[in-house]
Amino acid sequence: MVDSVLGALADPTRRRLLDLLAARGEATATSLAGQLPVSRQAVVKHLTVLDGAGLVSGSRIGREVRYSVRPAALNATAQWMAGLAADWDRRLARIKRVAEAAERDAH
Repeated sequence: MVDSVLGALADPTRRRLLDLLAARGEATATSLAGQLPVSRQAVVKHLTVLDGAGLVSGSRIGREVRYSVRPAALNATAQWMAGLAADWDRRLARIKRVAEAAERDAH
């Protein structure tokens, strides 16, 4: 899941689509295309990638498909990233302690 989310978020247009959907709650591909310098068809393709990564979902209402953000996949990725950051923080703290101890021993 993390790989597909990171892949989907690698594109700035898809990140902008997520921002727009988060601000609006839900929107159609047509209304989203009006906010971006890409065609409606391009927006639909980007939304398909976001949907495949579990970041958005579309629900048909009559002839329209309304898209909204699905936060679960993004939350899971954020938790993975927080764990990764905590691991790096521990490693850097350990390096700092070793460097400080070496400096004390040198004096």
